[in-house]
Amino acid sequence: MTMNLRSILGRVSIDWILVSATIPLLLAGLLTMNSFTVDSYYFDRQVFWIIVSFAIFFIFSFVDWRFLRRTEAVVIFYVLGLVGLVGVALFGQVSRNVQSALSFAGVSIQTSEFMKLLLIIILAKYFSRRHIEIARVQHVVISGLYAFVPFVLVALQPDFGSAMVIFFIWLGMTMVSGISKKHLALVFLVGTLAFSGLWIFAFADYQKDRIKTFIHPLADIQGAGYNAFQSTVAVGSGQILGKGVGYGSQSRLNFLPEHQTDFIFAAFAEEWGFIGVLLVFLLFGIIIWRIVLVALNGATNFEVLFGLGLSILLMSHFIIHVGMNIGLLPVTGLPVSFMSYGGSHLLTVFMGLGMLMGMRKYSNVFHRDDIHNEFLGPK
Repeated sequence: MTMNLRSILGRVSIDWILVSATIPLLLAGLLTMNSFTVDSYYFDRQVFWIIVSFAIFFIFSFVDWRFLRRTEAVVIFYVLGLVGLVGVALFGQVSRNVQSALSFAGVSIQTSEFMKLLLIIILAKYFSRRHIEIARVQHVVISGLYAFVPFVLVALQPDFGSAMVIFFIWLGMTMVSGISKKHLALVFLVGTLAFSGLWIFAFADYQKDRIKTFIHPLADIQGAGYNAFQSTVAVGSGQILGKGVGYGSQSRLNFLPEHQTDFIFAAFAEEWGFIGVLLVFLLFGIIIWRIVLVALNGATNFEVLFGLGLSILLMSHFIIHVGMNIGLLPVTGLPVSFMSYGGSHLLTVFMGLGMLMGMRKYSNVFHRDDIHNEFLGPK
């Protein structure tokens, strides 16, 4: 029995500091979405998704992911991800004016969440083979096409928040791969053109209203600006120490809509205050630090780029979610990792972390200057 346990532990390589940092965030999310008075639909289902996500995390940590270095394997997964997005467009259920999920036996699956992870994989594969030639603009364009297809399919749902995360994954991974500065302007030009095209051809009226509200946040606080206004009120009312768990009036009295998902940071800030917010930032900082540390010790360029892409995914969700909760960014309906209710995003994040732990088993410690020179150019 003891020998079997030692054998099992010998085949895994878990970063327990990283795992430990996720647990307080998960608990904070559960406490914030719990009603404390009646059966909490969101709380109960989120507990289930947390259990499933941890199981997937540990299973994935046993897998030898070196098979993803093969082009055919990566392409198959990428195509399956696109098929899932097309399936949503054809058969997806509509919720809050967004057709972004497939429903199976009462369980909704947002394929766009899994597509984010698949995009990281295919970009890591592409750049790992061409990092020396990345200064050539053709590789920027080709990698952009890998991101452009899912970007358009997600934007047409329309899920503007997830579409922007897809763009930031591509932008971030392109930059850490060593893009030349003269092509960086081209990247931003492409982004500007893509946004202009979405504004003209894809954005629904309510999405345009949200962006207009971002520019003039108090222009229509009873209409398009209501959510953003209530969110900033909730954050500000938390002050230094917060109102206490279960005493957030904005969320508990339903002045703040979607406080279990889109505005859970605001609901948390109201109850835990500035001190609680600092703790959340610290925990996310630890998670990103540990992911980057594992990434920089990757056995090959693929593992390094995968880990960096995963950190970009988490940072994008965190920055956009917090930004829209404090009135600095338009409301996009994007969850914050570990805290917001939602099985698809939670599963995606823990899948990525599990894959990273699996890659950690065969990591290779590089000199930090070598890593910097290889991906970011000479100092």
